Amino acid sequence: MKTIAVIGAGTMGNGIAHTFAQHGFVVKLIDVSEKALDKAMNTIAHNLNRMAAKGTITSDIFAKTITNIITYTDLKDGVTGVDFVIEAATENLELKLSLFKQLNDLCPHNTIFATNTSSISITQIAAAVAHPERVIGMHFMNPVPLMPLVEVIKGYNTSEEVIQITLALAQKLEKNPVTVKDYPGFVANRILMPMINEAIETLYNQLAGVAEIDAVMKLGMSHPMGPLQLADFIGLDVCLSILNVMHDGFKNPKYAPCPLLVNMVNAKKLGVKSGEGFYDYSENKKGEKVAQQFSK
Repeated sequence: MKTIAVIGAGTMGNGIAHTFAQHGFVVKLIDVSEKALDKAMNTIAHNLNRMAAKGTITSDIFAKTITNIITYTDLKDGVTGVDFVIEAATENLELKLSLFKQLNDLCPHNTIFATNTSSISITQIAAAVAHPERVIGMHFMNPVPLMPLVEVIKGYNTSEEVIQITLALAQKLEKNPVTVKDYPGFVANRILMPMINEAIETLYNQLAGVAEIDAVMKLGMSHPMGPLQLADFIGLDVCLSILNVMHDGFKNPKYAPCPLLVNMVNAKKLGVKSGEGFYDYSENKKGEKVAQQFSK
């Protein structure tokens, strides 16, 4: 398996494309937006430059990684001739179902379809294709080139052969794959998102400020990043989407998103991607905390 298609050129998609290309795979990176593809390639080049400057990759690997990635705006052209497709589009069920229905029509029945969803049911996504046994979850962590974990999620119908192929593929990327079952949030986000949500509740109830909450978790629990800063890096809209999936899936109020999180997403304060979240990432602020203005 030498050629991989990656659908979606956003943060996760370009990170997945970068990682496969760096490990010798030819990657067909697909997005409907030429602008998004250009941005993705610039991001990959920037990240490779940083790695080269630190001495973690050679100039030869840098050059080969870039040349291993081919961009496409047409889905049919992008998935032609590939055996493994990874969908990394926006965390939206209807969009994913639409993409998988198209993949079902465009690809041979033995093509493996992986989704990088962080919370949506693999079984539900697999229902969009004629052979659901070939659909699997492959949840990478951000930033993909650096984070060693890949959650491999088995849908209700996923075959053992597809699981083993996916595990072997992750290992070729020098990742540590962990197999988990298909329930809302899987394992990583089922544990992480309630913690982030509780940190937001703590801020909402004015027990402490942004920097103080993050300091407690970094200094007291040895977390490399505080939960509010981590939420900014994940994207507050993504956090809200995952919490909503778990809340709807389990019908348990403990997964209900904090009103502060809802308000911030409605206000388009999404974290790093929008330039402001719990911290201000504008050029003149460099990460100053700002979330108190949304407190109750």
